[in-house]
Amino acid sequence: MKLALDGIAARHPAARPGAPPALEGIELQVAAGEQLAVIGPSGAGKTSLLQVMACAMPPAGGTLQLDGASPWALPRADLQRLRGRLVLAPQVPPLPPRQRVVTSVLAGRLPALSLAASLRALFHPDDLPGAHAALARFDLADKLFERVDRLSGGERQRVGLARLLLAPASLWLVDEPLSALDPTRAAQAMATLVQAAGERGATLVATLHQVDMALAHFPRIVGLRGGALAFDLPAAEVTPERLRRLYAQHEDELTGPVPAPDLPPPPAAPAVVHCR
Repeated sequence: MKLALDGIAARHPAARPGAPPALEGIELQVAAGEQLAVIGPSGAGKTSLLQVMACAMPPAGGTLQLDGASPWALPRADLQRLRGRLVLAPQVPPLPPRQRVVTSVLAGRLPALSLAASLRALFHPDDLPGAHAALARFDLADKLFERVDRLSGGERQRVGLARLLLAPASLWLVDEPLSALDPTRAAQAMATLVQAAGERGATLVATLHQVDMALAHFPRIVGLRGGALAFDLPAAEVTPERLRRLYAQHEDELTGPVPAPDLPPPPAAPAVVHCR
């Protein structure tokens, strides 16, 4: 899927009156099958940019086109069909805690299923080999029948990425997919994600705090600061000086956040029963 953003401005619906816009004057052209990373300090507008691309937040100004169509000018049914051709993976995957991992992963296929097939899949997973293969690419094959609430934060994040591989989408929008992963797991997950998008021919746009990961895995880097486009360059042209200007007054973010230890969740507290 190709994207065209022309003078895009965006404002959060919950923003207080007088607050600066989340995005302003964004000009981007993304070819079908292209892969790019969006970097910038906290509050730069990275997540807002993905939400606009995903048709989750209408622009306050400018125009957005996906494969030549203006989403917000489409009839509701056509807009829903267009949304079915893209997937937005948030930083914290919305995985029901009591659900089995296999069901959470196969939920990626729901946009391609009828209502009856979707309901049936909740109780009878029908593509165990597909779910197993997707999890195996993120080194989680042994978690196929585990409950989500028994996974660590990093494991849940990788389950969310595995679900992405089964989505019937040609546009992958991924928000901070490495925040709960240690450097080794992060590098493995990023390489897998980029490779899988290439195999599918999907357009991949990922926001990243880890600048080194963006430069190592993506041929094109977009820098955002204060809701505006700071640069749009091949990775080889993103110099240390450009990064220093992009992260001025946020220099500590240049090295990326230090991930918390990826520990399993604490055991549930025992139920207290009062007898009369």
